[in-house]
Amino acid sequence: MTQRPLPNIGALLASFIGQVPEIARPRFLALLERGAAERYRYWAERSPENAAGLLACAAREVEIADRAERVFAIDEAVREKLDAPIQGARAVYNRLFEGVPLLEQFRIQANAERQGAVAWRGFAAAVTEPAVRDEFERCARLEEVSADYLDGLVSR
Repeated sequence: MTQRPLPNIGALLASFIGQVPEIARPRFLALLERGAAERYRYWAERSPENAAGLLACAAREVEIADRAERVFAIDEAVREKLDAPIQGARAVYNRLFEGVPLLEQFRIQANAERQGAVAWRGFAAAVTEPAVRDEFERCARLEEVSADYLDGLVSR
C-alpha cells in the first residue's frame, strides 16, 4: 500500500476551532469524538472481521465525549456557538476518507486519535482542578488505545 502523508488534523480544523470560544473547546472536541464514533460504526459494517474491535473504538469515542461533557459543562448560549463550526469540521474530517482504501483510512484515523490525545493533554495542562485534569488525561489514554488498535490492523 502506498502511504500518503498523514494529515495534520489540528491544522485542518484550526479555522473551525478558532470560531469556538476557548471555554467551549473541550466540548467542541467532544462533539468531534461523537462524529468519530459514527465513523467507527460505519467501518464496522464494512469490515465484519474487525467489527468487534471497531465497535470497541466507537465505544471509547463515546466514553471520551461523555467524560468531557460531564466535567466541562457549558450554558445553552455557548452550546449554540458550536453548531456551525462543528458542521464544517465534520465535513472536513469526512472528506479525509473519501476515495481512500479502508486500511489507509484506519491509518489516517490512528493518526487522528494520537493528535486527539495531544489535544486532551493540552486541555489537562490548562486546568487547575485535579479531577478535571485526570478526566482529560483519561481521554488521552482512551484515544491511544484506539490508535494502537488501528495501527495493529494496518500492520497485519
